[in-house]
Amino acid sequence: MTACNLPHHANHDHVHGPGCGHVAVKHDGHVCYLHDGHMHHPHGDHVDEHALTVSATNPDACTPAHACGGHAADHVHGPNCGHPAVPHGDHVCYLVNGHLHHPHGDHCDDHGPLETV
Repeated sequence: MTACNLPHHANHDHVHGPGCGHVAVKHDGHVCYLHDGHMHHPHGDHVDEHALTVSATNPDACTPAHACGGHAADHVHGPNCGHPAVPHGDHVCYLVNGHLHHPHGDHCDDHGPLETV
């Protein structure tokens, strides 16, 4: 295996790349693929597990006034909700119209932009 300190996604047979069927996003100067709640970065002979860091660009603040119109007010984010899951800090957000939604109580918090490729 290629020398790498990052966590690896074990037994990953799928090959990520353009047209592979997963949403590609820009992350720290490279491309990652959103796959089943994971953020995968193909690296040498394996796939690294990445997550967005909480930052000024992608904060983890509560924003109850956020209203992007990317889904109905009663939409519930979760597995198979139609929005790709994105690991962000110690929680999961969902990519909606180019930015991160974090379900929080009766609203979605805006956790900043995430650029797709």
